[in-house]
Amino acid sequence: MPEKSKGAKKIVLAYSGGLDTSIIIPWLKEHYAGASVIAVCVNVGQQDDFAKMKDKAKASGAAKFILVDAREEFATDYLFPMLRAGAVYEGKYLLGTSIARPLQAKHQALIALKEKADAVAHGCTGKGNDQVRFELTYRAIAPGLTVIAPWRVWEIRSREEAIEYAEKHGIPLGNISKKNIYSRDENMWHLSHEGAELEDPWNRPEERMFKLSVSPKQAPDKETEIVIDFEQSTPVALNGKKTKPVELIAALNTLGGANGIGRSDIVETRTVGMKAHGVYETPAGTILYTALRELEMLCLDADTLHLKSQLAVNYAELVYRGKWFTPAREALEAFMKNAAAYVTGGVRLVLYKGNIIVAGRRSPYSLYSEDLASFGASSYDHGDATGFIKLFGLQVEAAALARKKKK
Repeated sequence: MPEKSKGAKKIVLAYSGGLDTSIIIPWLKEHYAGASVIAVCVNVGQQDDFAKMKDKAKASGAAKFILVDAREEFATDYLFPMLRAGAVYEGKYLLGTSIARPLQAKHQALIALKEKADAVAHGCTGKGNDQVRFELTYRAIAPGLTVIAPWRVWEIRSREEAIEYAEKHGIPLGNISKKNIYSRDENMWHLSHEGAELEDPWNRPEERMFKLSVSPKQAPDKETEIVIDFEQSTPVALNGKKTKPVELIAALNTLGGANGIGRSDIVETRTVGMKAHGVYETPAGTILYTALRELEMLCLDADTLHLKSQLAVNYAELVYRGKWFTPAREALEAFMKNAAAYVTGGVRLVLYKGNIIVAGRRSPYSLYSEDLASFGASSYDHGDATGFIKLFGLQVEAAALARKKKK
């Protein structure tokens, strides 16, 4: 155990009510004599019974339980900017867990400062990404606070051993057992699944595992048509009705899930270097990313569109690695906001058995000209292409002639 941690008398714990954070409370009280533990839960849309969570925290030994409702902040200040950036990690992961951690850690750190705590603690393992996301946020919001990461110092090495520890200390497990051992993370954006049979990437996920979406085979045999309106890349309306961010995401999760939309089976590269296999359900996010991309292709000039696509990779890596509160992410945000100035309009989509079919797009700032694009008579002078191609291909011809002369 780190020497500087031994004197902690008040510890603020990031608390989810799950297995890891529940056993951390008695563990902290055992290893930090006389310390009081404040359990902090940040509501980002997870479907938990917070009253029961409070009771469980108290039963586990917490001196206080604090619940922060950050759903509107999460949608408005985190999810929608990430959506605007088009950030997708390694081409597949829509960053559902990654984007929530800086917000949760920020509120935990602010509460630690308010409560004049000595330390903050989290239940992240030493193998995962979340330890990085939490601790980089602590450093940005409350530098100098001691960080306690039990998974990096205790003797527990598996979820099975964690369950045994909980049973010995009389901590209620709910539906957690050695048979039901998926590691899940949920918020309004997604639900992730790891562990159990998923530890072998050759295994196909079992249908019983999914919670937010039906199998495409079980989805309706008829199409569901929707229209999403955006203002400067921010979704503002669904089917012509202005809708608040949290409600819009919830509605799209329902529609998408019912049509088998948003499942993704991913082998990703964790920040610590190892590969990990997870399955994600992100119905609303999948729909919104598809819709916004179509609108951008209508409204953005080629240079901006292509540069934005390149920078989106950098943005995704910053989010994935917990670098939300950094100058680099803020600088990228400025570009993304500026690029979105004229990305306003609507996109019509058809949801059908796991597929998203683009059925139309419109914008008052559309760069598409039917006159120029038409194969019929138009104002476009085909003869202009001759001079353009001569100049555009000048360097190609010059290189070819030089190589021919050398031979």
